[in-house]
Amino acid sequence: MGETITFWVLAVVSVAAALGLVLSRKAVYCALMLGVVMGSLAVLYAVQEAPFLAAVQIIVYTGAVMMLFLFVLMLVGVDSTDSLVETIKGQRFWAIVAGLGFAALLALAIGNVAFVRPTGLGGATSQYGGNVQGLAQLIFTRHVFAFEVASALLITAALAAMVLAHRERAKAKPTQKDLARARFAGPHPTPLPGPGVYARHNANDMPALLPDGTVSELSVNRIIARHDVQEGTLPEDPRLAEAIRQAVEVEEESK
Repeated sequence: MGETITFWVLAVVSVAAALGLVLSRKAVYCALMLGVVMGSLAVLYAVQEAPFLAAVQIIVYTGAVMMLFLFVLMLVGVDSTDSLVETIKGQRFWAIVAGLGFAALLALAIGNVAFVRPTGLGGATSQYGGNVQGLAQLIFTRHVFAFEVASALLITAALAAMVLAHRERAKAKPTQKDLARARFAGPHPTPLPGPGVYARHNANDMPALLPDGTVSELSVNRIIARHDVQEGTLPEDPRLAEAIRQAVEVEEESK
């Protein structure tokens, strides 16, 4: 009873995710829907007492192939527009032929399930001595060509990702000497403030600003602030000048 309920629940989820994968125009959504389909298949394998297939589905497909798709999306970019210009002649014809061939294979698979009595997992693996041994026997003897074709497709996908992500450099790569000259010629010859610090200067005499725009009291140097007040060399920004005055007043009151 539990196996039947699990099957029907995951069947609805996987079919809905597959439809979302096909119909969605966002590449990121397609990748997420593909992950849902792969996870549902792994649970179905586990319910059908096929732990090796369930583990392979999670480790290889969801963990490796899915990561390959995500790397392609990160390299190519999710904001890139789809080109409607056909650069390969006859691709629509061959796409239709491939679709008809897939439909024929799907019809054969459904007919095999509907009209042939199922053997069961125990009967299918008893002649090989176990689930893993049976899979190894079928993969490396009967289905070795399909296995090699699948591995070639994965390598081709990785090479295609590198080709799509490659960009021709419009100008020469700047050297360290060019970068140093550009820094000293620009408005900030010194290094900029570190990450997470909202400041306009990388110096102790300039207080830092918090994300809301107020001055951070902890960033005010008391010694430099007292010197700026005495010499009258306060910053032009009224917020920074007021923060320095308040820091000096607080220090004098504490004494």
